[in-house]
Amino acid sequence: MNEILRVQKTDRVLRLTLDDPHSRNSMSDAMLANLTQALENAEADHSIAVVVIAGEGPAFCSGHNLKELTAHRIDSDGGASYFENIFSRCAKLMMQIAQHRCAVIAEVAGLASAAGCQLVATCDLAYASTVARFCTPGVNIGLFCSTPMTALSRAIGQKHALEMLLTGDVYDANFAHRVGLVNNVIEPQELPQFVQAVAEKIASKSAHAIGFGKKLFNAQLNLGLTDAYSACSKVMVANMLDGDATEGIGAFLEKRLPHWKND
Repeated sequence: MNEILRVQKTDRVLRLTLDDPHSRNSMSDAMLANLTQALENAEADHSIAVVVIAGEGPAFCSGHNLKELTAHRIDSDGGASYFENIFSRCAKLMMQIAQHRCAVIAEVAGLASAAGCQLVATCDLAYASTVARFCTPGVNIGLFCSTPMTALSRAIGQKHALEMLLTGDVYDANFAHRVGLVNNVIEPQELPQFVQAVAEKIASKSAHAIGFGKKLFNAQLNLGLTDAYSACSKVMVANMLDGDATEGIGAFLEKRLPHWKND
């Protein structure tokens, strides 16, 4: 990994810390590459059950690197190819998180702006410090936050999402909690320990069950009620036939702790 992304593994929890203070942890070309690779590695490493994404310093993630984007306006096509590449790679990163077999948690201690706010909205869970701030400010500079909108509009209510997108204002952690962008708001000094405790709790569960459930959760959201129940019933059958369900139900009935395949 590049030095702009710190990687630390504790038991079954992988912590990825964005650490590029010069660009306020922007979603730069290099950061996209590093995050993508780290998540690919975590997908393949079955000793990892939970991924935490955090940011060092006053910004969790400031969004796309505008200096990098602007530098490509002198390209022969005005930067169109580069812009397409960057935005496509960012979208793939968000899809990678949504489809990842591991639970992915955002730990937001600072400003989450534009694609940084998109990253928070995309993660399965998100916890913020009391000083965290959130915004989709593209409208202020003539570049509507269209790709951040994709995640934001699926994480919170339509009118709250449009308020953020249309005003470009900065919102506090309490607003983010109230509208469902984050799960809870924690005092800054307690946030890392709180998130680690949540991560460890999730990591203690069956990775097989989480894999079944997370994939299905996202898929059934796009189905009608009848089709959703049909799809979920089929997965419940497959899950019941999995060894972890056999072990887990047996352990419950026998009043003992389960021993998961991933142990």
